[in-house]
Amino acid sequence: MKQFIVSVGTAAVKIILFVLIVRYVIGTATEAYAFGYRIFTEEPVSAEPGITYTVTLSEETTPEQVAEALEDYGLVRDRDVFYVQYLLSAYRGKLMPGNYELSTAMTGEEMLQVMSSSYVDEEEEE
Repeated sequence: MKQFIVSVGTAAVKIILFVLIVRYVIGTATEAYAFGYRIFTEEPVSAEPGITYTVTLSEETTPEQVAEALEDYGLVRDRDVFYVQYLLSAYRGKLMPGNYELSTAMTGEEMLQVMSSSYVDEEEEE
């Protein structure tokens, strides 16, 4: 009888542990999906005309610092989403020092275009 109670208790602990692991995996997968979805579908913070801020980038400014500053100004909702957008974009490694007028009505992609060398190249061609 004692052995039966121990085996039932052990089985119950295993089942509870299994349920907790499954719940953790599902929760983590849901959060990862939501984050990934936002990377490719993030809307501007506000509608046109939005609020315009001047953002200054120096030679030493890192992309992480840019993402943090944009979140602090309220230009993006989530610095991590913006940073991953930067890493996955054609503008990676092309941010140029300077003063930029950015609006809450702009998407992360539009802000990256403004702050990148490809934006400067497009203007020079015109």
